[in-house]
Amino acid sequence: MAILGIDIGGSGVKGAPVDTVRGELLDERHRVPTPQPSDVTSVVEAVAQVAERFPGFERVGITFPGVVVDGVTRTAANVDKSWIDAPAAQLFAERLGAPVSVLNDADAAGVAEVAFGAGKDQPGLTMMLTFGTGIGSALFLDGTLIPNTELGHVELHGADAELHASDRVREAEDMSWEKWAGRVQDYLRHVEMLLSPRLFVIGGGVSKKADRYFPLIDVRTPFVPAALLNNAGIIGAAVAAEQAGAAPGPVEVPAGHPAS
Repeated sequence: MAILGIDIGGSGVKGAPVDTVRGELLDERHRVPTPQPSDVTSVVEAVAQVAERFPGFERVGITFPGVVVDGVTRTAANVDKSWIDAPAAQLFAERLGAPVSVLNDADAAGVAEVAFGAGKDQPGLTMMLTFGTGIGSALFLDGTLIPNTELGHVELHGADAELHASDRVREAEDMSWEKWAGRVQDYLRHVEMLLSPRLFVIGGGVSKKADRYFPLIDVRTPFVPAALLNNAGIIGAAVAAEQAGAAPGPVEVPAGHPAS
């Protein structure tokens, strides 16, 4: 079955067909800029632009930067407010002419990392965190996703945590790696206090530069960089779409799949 994964981000919408057994892209990913404003109609068309590059798909998995419940987008912290309570899965399916599954972007990245990457075969509570335009979170208990945690929005120093420690804030304030590492440490310690996870998997584009700031962070919980980097959302979206086509139920790690 040809499954297409599409990842909607703050700056770009990117996608590719995915081998959901090996956790690999089957073709070079195609990317278009995220429309500004990122209203429903414009983003649906951007997704269609990406999908048109890969004809022949049977199902599509799409990530969204917000809470997604039963295919409906419930929040829109970093995209246009027209997405609040939009029937996203239905809109995408009508435009693409194929069954569509929609899930939170950090959840999708986490699904990929737990299936094929840095979180593979980890027991207990694993937490995926993506540092980008905001801070995304995904929780897994013994490999099963607990969806829509949105822990980037916990209060830290009197404000939304992502306003303190996202990669966008690092860039906007031209922070040194030392200063930003201190902010990330503040955030990780706060989440550590709340949940006591066994492992943090740190993703987002900035994870490619883990050597710059990981050595500056001191927390009790082990933390590792994401292995799949910017392809994690695409791969996780496709895995979720495959599972949705097989049977309803919670998103779980594909059992017995070999690492890529």
